[in-house]
Amino acid sequence: MLSRVADSLYWINRYVERAENLSRFVEVSEAMALDCPPGSAEPWLPLIDASGDRDLFDELVPGASSPQDVMQFLVREPNNPSSIVNCIAIARENARQIREVITTEMWEQLNDMYWTLQESESFWQQPHQEQLRDIRRACQLFYGITDATLSRDLSWHFSRLGRLLERADKTTRILDVKYFLLLPSPDEVGGVLDELQWISLLRSAGAYQMFRQSLQQAIEPKAVAAFLLLNPIFPRSVRYCLERLSETLRIIRGSSLPGAPDDLECLSGLTLARWSYTRIDELIAGGLHESIDALQSDLNQLHDLIEQRYFVASNADPISSYPACALA
Repeated sequence: MLSRVADSLYWINRYVERAENLSRFVEVSEAMALDCPPGSAEPWLPLIDASGDRDLFDELVPGASSPQDVMQFLVREPNNPSSIVNCIAIARENARQIREVITTEMWEQLNDMYWTLQESESFWQQPHQEQLRDIRRACQLFYGITDATLSRDLSWHFSRLGRLLERADKTTRILDVKYFLLLPSPDEVGGVLDELQWISLLRSAGAYQMFRQSLQQAIEPKAVAAFLLLNPIFPRSVRYCLERLSETLRIIRGSSLPGAPDDLECLSGLTLARWSYTRIDELIAGGLHESIDALQSDLNQLHDLIEQRYFVASNADPISSYPACALA
């Protein structure tokens, strides 16, 4: 497979996954804001930290910011390369360049999403919750179409690679924001607002119902962190993503370069081992924020190694290697 094609497939899925995650984050946060005290910063500014774009936000929106500023920045801001509208636009441009590789159904879904966000006034006149729900469902429909229509060859595996890496990154970011940036004072731990934040965190990761089914107990920080980081069967948990990521890399590598594992496969295997054979008590005792920071560093390095191994020879259009594509 041409590195240009692999690069585009990888980024199409990273950007669609990013748009879907952001739409869910904002959708849940808007619902949560109804239960927060008037004038509270919850839950808006932490979304900027979770997206990894705080410096850009502060540059574009200096001084005090409102919920509307945050929503504009994450959803429609033209100068934010990772806004939802720009994510879909860049994914669609990558898809346009490789239309002969992806299926017609995949292209039509991405194209429909793009033009809806670009030109549909009726769409933007809907209430915010309906806009975000429609974006989230459109992205999920793209995943379903991809899985239902694309052959399980290298095209599908590179698509899966981008989706899994982006998903693991966003799960760690949203958890880190709650654990590190939103830790309440000792008097507020276990309070109504604290519990509301943890429920919102689970919903932001699409994990609330599965958490309730697997752990029929009170919502406690340790249990939520364990579920989002270490659960082996929930598709948005870090461990699940790392297992599928390692599996996908072995399949891609096995089809082109047999022999001893390279740096990419070694890092993938070591990262998976660390997060498969640890306990949440150990992570918390050693500092959950520090553990998540180390994991995000590993995810950044995995991205760099994937790019060097498979995409570096690409002469693709700059839009598929946009500087802001790199993990923050």
